[in-house]
Amino acid sequence: MAMRHQPVLKNEVLEYLKPTPGENFIDCTFGFGGHSFAILEKIKPDGKVLGIEADEKEIEILEKGGLNERLVLVRGNFSDLRKIAQENNFSPVNGILFDLGFSSWQIEASGRGFSFQKDEPLDMRLDTRALMTAKQIVNSWPKEKLAEIFRENGEERYALRIADLIYQSRRRKEIETTSQLVEIIRKAVPFAYQRRKIPRSGKPQGGKHFATKTFQALRIAVNDELGNLEKALPQALELLEKGGRLAVISFQSLEDRLAKNFLREEKRKNTLKILTPKPVRPSLEEIRENPRSRSAKMRSAVKI
Repeated sequence: MAMRHQPVLKNEVLEYLKPTPGENFIDCTFGFGGHSFAILEKIKPDGKVLGIEADEKEIEILEKGGLNERLVLVRGNFSDLRKIAQENNFSPVNGILFDLGFSSWQIEASGRGFSFQKDEPLDMRLDTRALMTAKQIVNSWPKEKLAEIFRENGEERYALRIADLIYQSRRRKEIETTSQLVEIIRKAVPFAYQRRKIPRSGKPQGGKHFATKTFQALRIAVNDELGNLEKALPQALELLEKGGRLAVISFQSLEDRLAKNFLREEKRKNTLKILTPKPVRPSLEEIRENPRSRSAKMRSAVKI
């Protein structure tokens, strides 16, 4: 199952991080290691990768197949980046990667409700040690708070209508599954909005399923994705050696905006040089081979 995951923008990551023999890198969102294993090839024989992964199941799958001796794999959250690096005596650090997407395994096989195209429990936790689930949010948060996260985390234009119908529905019956939630969203939004489809290939910008933004908003809230990224980026800059490189791959506008603003602010402070004035996008060929890459944007910088 692990081998089904296709790392996005792999060649571009190698181009901008420029790994060379003997260097050390941190992969803050290891997943199944598609980027990291490519980096390990470039930094052999002595270079090491510190991989951070929140999902215990992905780590278990990887460990069954055996791990590279130059890979230090840690279960944790990249919001604790500095602490994890210090605890593992991992230095110097020549490059750091954030790939903020989800693996195919998490979407297709984890059973945690990341996909609105499957009937699964409303969980959405990357780290199953966390207490908050999507089910708890949907069934207990005030209507106004639901509308706020749909609007702010998902940029959903029908946030209030969806939140109102969730509130009405849960008064009659607890909302437990993704299919229940999708049906509520369907009833809340206009018919024309329902007819939007996810493009399989072609232009990176395209129509999205009507439930996409609500599911995104819930997932971000469950895992505090924006808050964690905001905490981690300054730590990454602190850990990097001078001349060390940073790359951030995002899949939605909120993450990309956060990364862009951080890089611009640090450029103003003269702490780094931006290598990507405009975000790097996947080629049409990559999008055809891996449709999930279509929304990816990579920004990169070097510490000065």
